Parts: sequence; C-alpha cells; structure tokens
Amino acid sequence: MAERLSGCTLHHFSVHTSRHAIGPLATWFTALFLLASPTFSAPAQETSRRPNVILIVGDDQGSIDLNCYGAKDLATPNLDSLASRGVRFTQFYAGSSICSPARATILTGRYPQRAQLPGMAPSRRGRPGMPADQFTIAELLKPAGYNTAFFGKWHLGMTMQTGPNRQGFDEFVGFRCGCIDNYSHFFYWDGPPHHDLWRNETELWEPGTHLSRIIVREAQAFLKENQSHPFFMELAFNTPHYPLQPFEPWALHYKNYKEPRRTYAAWLSTMDDCIGQMLATLDELKLADNTLVIYLPDQGHSTEERANFGGGNAGPYRGSKFSLLEGGIRIPCIISLPGKIPQAQVRGQFAAAVDLFPTIAQLCGVALPERKIDGVSLVRLLTDANAKGTHEQFHWQLGDQWAVRDGDWKLVINARDTKIDQKLQGADQTFLSDMSKDVTETHNLAAQHADVVQRLTALHEAWVQEVREQ
Repeated sequence: MAERLSGCTLHHFSVHTSRHAIGPLATWFTALFLLASPTFSAPAQETSRRPNVILIVGDDQGSIDLNCYGAKDLATPNLDSLASRGVRFTQFYAGSSICSPARATILTGRYPQRAQLPGMAPSRRGRPGMPADQFTIAELLKPAGYNTAFFGKWHLGMTMQTGPNRQGFDEFVGFRCGCIDNYSHFFYWDGPPHHDLWRNETELWEPGTHLSRIIVREAQAFLKENQSHPFFMELAFNTPHYPLQPFEPWALHYKNYKEPRRTYAAWLSTMDDCIGQMLATLDELKLADNTLVIYLPDQGHSTEERANFGGGNAGPYRGSKFSLLEGGIRIPCIISLPGKIPQAQVRGQFAAAVDLFPTIAQLCGVALPERKIDGVSLVRLLTDANAKGTHEQFHWQLGDQWAVRDGDWKLVINARDTKIDQKLQGADQTFLSDMSKDVTETHNLAAQHADVVQRLTALHEAWVQEVREQ
C-alpha cells in the first residue's frame, strides 16, 4: 500500500469544478434501463465498468445550510458545484434526529429499530453498538469486486467486533465514538478522557494534525491507489459537530459574524473546502466521469451548549437535532453520477436516507441481499422529475417521541421543540400537520382531524410491532 502523505494543503476559497459539467444527452439516455421497478437489480457488469461510489456524510447540519439550499451568508462553493452536476433533494429525511441511528440507517438501508441501533451508540471504550450481523453497503459491494474504505466518524460501536473492519471496510482511519478533539484526537465529554484515532484496529497517534486534514489525506491516497479498480469510500466528516475547530482562513473569513453563526459557518466552510480538495483529486485522476458521489448530513443542526447553543439554520422548519419536527430530520442531499443522473435538477418529492442503500445497489448493478431493506431505490426519481416519492408512509421513533408521515399528513407525538429546550405541552403533545400547507409545523390540526390522528396512530403501532419482529 502506498505510503500516506503527512499532510494536505488547505485551499482557501477553493472551488472544484468538473471538466464535464454538461455531458452529451445521448450518453444520458443510456441510463434509461435503470427505470425498472425500485427493487430491480441490473445485470452484472464487467468489474472495470462498475461505477465507483463516494458517500460523504456531514454531522449536525442545518436544513438550509448550503448556498444551493437557500443560505445567503455561507461560502459552500464545492457542494454547490456538486449540486450543479447532479440532483438536489428538498424533501429528504434522516432516519433519526441523533447521530448513531441516523448513520445506521444510511449504511444498512433499514430503519434504526430494524438495524438494532435505535439510540446513541456508546462513546466509552469496549462498549458495543450496532450488531456486526447487520449488513452494510460495504458488505454489499465487496463481493462485486469493490475495494472499500471508511475515513472519519464511525459512531456505531466502540468494540473491534462492531467496528468498520468487521462491517465490510478494507481500510479505516478515523474515530469510533461520538466526537473527538480535532488536534489531540481525545474524547473528553463522558467519563475519563481517552484517545480515539485508529488506523484499522491499531491506534494512530498523530497529535497536532487536524482530523479534517487526515481525512482528506487518506481519501486522496485511497483514490490514487484505486485508479484502476472499483471502490466504495465513505468520508464521514465530524463537521459542523462540536468541538468547533475550523481552519484559520475560514475563521478569519467569518470574523465579523456574530456567534453562534460565526464559528459554525467557518466550520461548515472548512468541510466544504476539504470536500473540494477530494473532488479535485478525483478529477485529476480522471475518475469523476465514472463515480457516483452522494452528500448528506446525518441530521439537523445542534443547539447544544457545546455547539454554542446553535449556529445552524433550519430555515422555515421547526426544531433541530434531537427533535422529530422538520428541522431535526429534514436534511440536504445531493447525488451526482455523470451520464446517468441529470444535472442541475431539483426533486421536491419525499425521499429518505434509507433509500441510499438500494440506490447504490441498482446503479452499481449489484443484487440486493435476501433480507428486509426499508429503503426504495431513488433511480426512477433521479431520472424522472415526475416520478412519485419513494415512501407514502414513513416512521421515526426516538424514545417516547415518535412521528409518522402518511402522504401530506405528519403526526408527531411528544415532539421536542429545541428552541425552548423542552417537549411540547398540553394539546400540542399530539401535533398534526398538513405538510402541503404548513411545513413550519406551527398550526396543530389534531383537534379538527381526530380521525386522521387515530388512523396514523394505528399505522405507527403496527409499524412498531413489525420492526420488532424482524
């Protein structure tokens, strides 16, 4: 294996632009074979022709916190450029409003309850998380000839048995717990401090090197090592999650902003800069034309004390991290694959993070496993602007807080309003919204539509029983 570089260069205001911003229309039509049913698995292809896959996951990001999603005060040129080369979703949902279950959903294509990680994974050493018999995207792609790597935040288990190398990843450089200091690589937030930076299953000691630089360095090296081989790489940045430790040029760029927006914005632009460096390497190696790139954060922005009580922007949506109101679960998502996915398009239909697993499978021509997958492939929706959303009904459960969507109706029980840092009280404990008319979730229709509340409650109770049984 090629020797890893000792550092990476920060490109202040770097913007990655593809040399293939507008592909030939005829090439795009070769993707029409993918318009089969969502469970369709394309015929096996030659290994060399399968698309590469890069899955980029941010951490605690506001619903509109990219310029292409409506932010007016941020510098996010690289993710904006990625959106211009693919499809951007405006009604895309996380599987949970906290990190571990949301990440389990992304990797397994399952509801957190079915993935056996409904709550936060431990951050203390030696504690398990998502069971190793859960099946990840990496485990799906490896038998199809893909080399696999995970760089960044795992947060699905602190034991070796529940780590990335036991879940289908050939290479792992990153941390296993919920967060670390970006320079010392120690976890300080629960119990005795402990070092948590690893290369595979061996501790990696690199004090003083910013974690984001390590992630970019490892990603660039992995790309160079796999120029002639299909690969699946997940980059799981810990930004803009606390501790907020942006690169200096971005801190200076936002120096005149007020807190908490100032440091949050600098931290988010740091991630965008790092993504731009990785995408530039992808382009330099002439891999961009055959690489599926997906970006999404795990869930909404944090208003915790450690996050300066906020900084993120959910736009019109109520709530944030820890809440099943829209601001906690409605997130950006961008998907790009030159020649097979249209460019500079927007989809407003319902879609969710569970859908990424079957989407990747279909685009890579790999059959789905013989186990329950809750996601539905997005390929039809990606290629047809008039296609229906992937789920007529969808469910969330976080402790005693739960929510269900059925068409435009959304019912939230015991919703947490993170602005006031408490759950809704009185009649608002049962909160019903018509999302076609009120995305702000400020007008409770439960009293006027008791029949809808009863029907959605029955749907959710049946769902709870179903995910327990499998």
